[in-house]
Amino acid sequence: MAGCAAEEKTFRRFLELFLREMRMPLQESDPLPTRPLSDLLAEDELEGECLDLCLQHLYKYNCPCSLAAALARATADSVLMNSNLPVCPCVPAEVESVKLARLLFNCLFDTCCQWAKELPFHRRPQPYYETSIHAIKNMRRKMEDKHVIIPDFNTLFNIQDQEEQAFFAVFDGHGGVDAANYAATHLHVNLAHHESFSEDLGEALYRAFRYTDEQFVKKASREHLRCGTTGVVTFLRGRTLHVAWLGDSQVILVRRGQVVELMKPHKPDREDEKKRIEALGGCVIWFGTWRVNGSLSVSRAIGDNEHKPYICGDDYLILACDGFWDTVGPEEAVRVVSDHLSENTGDTSMVAHKLVASARDAGSSDNITVMVVFLRDPQQRCSVPGRGPARPSGPLLSAAVSAGLCWAPPLHLQPQLHMSRHSHGAAGPRLPFEATF
Repeated sequence: MAGCAAEEKTFRRFLELFLREMRMPLQESDPLPTRPLSDLLAEDELEGECLDLCLQHLYKYNCPCSLAAALARATADSVLMNSNLPVCPCVPAEVESVKLARLLFNCLFDTCCQWAKELPFHRRPQPYYETSIHAIKNMRRKMEDKHVIIPDFNTLFNIQDQEEQAFFAVFDGHGGVDAANYAATHLHVNLAHHESFSEDLGEALYRAFRYTDEQFVKKASREHLRCGTTGVVTFLRGRTLHVAWLGDSQVILVRRGQVVELMKPHKPDREDEKKRIEALGGCVIWFGTWRVNGSLSVSRAIGDNEHKPYICGDDYLILACDGFWDTVGPEEAVRVVSDHLSENTGDTSMVAHKLVASARDAGSSDNITVMVVFLRDPQQRCSVPGRGPARPSGPLLSAAVSAGLCWAPPLHLQPQLHMSRHSHGAAGPRLPFEATF
């Protein structure tokens, strides 16, 4: 009860400060706190866009994660039930995003005012996954990485009949930020709403990736976009960890200071990937790094996903884009984390900053995004490997059942006699493929 009272006090204090800072309601001439990236939104994009805009805005003010999820859900539901959404007069099937955002932020303000008077009960998710995140543009002209942190997935989607769930992802865009932004905004929404989500998470992940790809292809066609994204996703349901990835963004699991390999990234220097590409009429050449047809150093992007559940009784996960992994190996990453925790008496807040700095110092010029998700309770986790075992508490995560799935590519990726080039895929020539796992 004391914990609930302290949490309620924290929530009320945030609402008080937040309402003091916000200048509401927004008028037609007022600038938006956060501006949508797209001018028009299709019907199936509305929920993801509303949730994302709310969360972005709330996190700017350091809103507690559970409260942010609850506020975003309540605000999005209120807006989506509105029968007077700002439909575009030129394209009746789509909604004007700027007008929708203004409506959304005003509704968020109203919701905060109501909750400041009478706060609904929202508890902190258990277990709570402490997270450290840092991202830099580095020497690139633009920042094309996106990341997603949803430690309270159930609250965000009003899920009542599941164990505690959390979603973490890093997306590495190429040729522009639109594909990465789309995946970061909509993939978890598509996952939550899939009919297999409750009973078969592996199938739901697979279908969510595929549906996200299909919908982005439509958007790219409408808006003449030519970009793509790789990505890595971890989903925690109770004591089970699920991993999904495409391209060369990676995640490693660290168990008592030792690296556990969860995946092999899709890179054209892998012999099996090289043979697959060449069998389809492509070529792999060296130009600073192995590249498909000389233009892009990722052999698979949105449109391909692999997912496997893994057994875990572990310390932490490191999710990062290739701007990190190309210069820092898994063992070196673990050493950096270990040294930082040792030097800072177990404080995790700046771990990701330290990892990003190590990649930059090692010569990375790419965008760098690193996310560290600690899986043990901070009070039970052994802060530094080698300083003695953590107190016995049993494994955090138990075994999951792996389902074998055969993936057939979407129509736009079916094998053809000519090279395919799609706005959702690589910035250069895009190759069709099949994958079985």
